[in-house]
Amino acid sequence: MSSTPQADRYCAGIIIEPYTPDWARQYRGVADALGTVLAGLPIISIEHVGSTAVPGLPAKPILDIDIIVLRHVVPAAIEALERAGYVHRGDLGVADRETFRAPDETPARNVYLCVAGTLHLRNHLAVRAALLADPALRDRYGAVKRQLAGEPDMDIHRYIAGKSTVLQDILAVSDLTPEERSEIRELNTRK
Repeated sequence: MSSTPQADRYCAGIIIEPYTPDWARQYRGVADALGTVLAGLPIISIEHVGSTAVPGLPAKPILDIDIIVLRHVVPAAIEALERAGYVHRGDLGVADRETFRAPDETPARNVYLCVAGTLHLRNHLAVRAALLADPALRDRYGAVKRQLAGEPDMDIHRYIAGKSTVLQDILAVSDLTPEERSEIRELNTRK
């Protein structure tokens, strides 16, 4: 898991908030600004992923945003984001996913530059799709998140690992193979 100023605020404990439509509005503002920063580059899409992208799902109040590009666009996109004040942090151990610290915390956000078609990106999109399609699964995931956040001395690594079982159930309804789901579980449970 990346350590950003936003993530560092939650390392002493995880804060989960009820869903708010403000997250969708905040995403649209950031996506518009990112579109301007990346104008002229062949961007496939800018996606709102993670729990703040799912109406009704409680979440850490930090947007997760994936900028999807073809591999050959990555260097130019990194340069454009850096010119706009985003701090490039490398892939942080996840191949084909470049992470960035935003130049401000309004809103708090994690920004990722993702190569199209890669497993981590497909994971983000599959989780979002499954949770949007199945309110019972969304509610179960939300309950796990609230339970973990309520544990004393919870840290971000234990929180991510603690969600792995329900995330595997979420991914079981996706098009990811059992091997791919296993790879995601290993990534989520490593420190």
